[in-house]
Amino acid sequence: MRLYRSLILLFTVLLACAAAPAFAADHYQVEAILFRQIGEPAATPQPAPEHWDRGAPRVGQAEQRATALDATAQKLEASGKYQVLLHKAWQQTIGSEPSVMAVTEGDERFGHFAVEGTLSVAIDRFTDFDAEFWVNQLDSHGILLGSERLKQNARVKNGELTFLDYGSLALLIKVSSL
Repeated sequence: MRLYRSLILLFTVLLACAAAPAFAADHYQVEAILFRQIGEPAATPQPAPEHWDRGAPRVGQAEQRATALDATAQKLEASGKYQVLLHKAWQQTIGSEPSVMAVTEGDERFGHFAVEGTLSVAIDRFTDFDAEFWVNQLDSHGILLGSERLKQNARVKNGELTFLDYGSLALLIKVSSL
């Protein structure tokens, strides 16, 4: 009988440990500003792939939130040295396992947008980012001519404004608890 109680207790503890990451997910506001340094040549003039989003859900109207980094975006534009290409905020469920969202700017034309990319976020003791964005050049018919690419990852303290640099493109990201 004592063996059964010990096995039940052990099974309960193992089950609780396995289920803990599922309960750790919470709602956060993610805000991103993608910008370009004016006058710098494109770092990666390769076209964006057809399946740039890799099946990740896209940020829709229901997920979008008011931006909080407006003053930062305005300072970048006002400097005359930078061009803000995307500035969005959205609600996302994030836990210790990476949660990926596809983010776009502009109208869709033949499966591509003026700006498109994915942002993977995981939060535990630190916040982990994995960003891949494409700034596309589309002709007047919507045909993809070329793209600039930003691919960067980082591990930072929770709640920090994070700067990811990649040649002529850069990304500011902030994740806040809702």
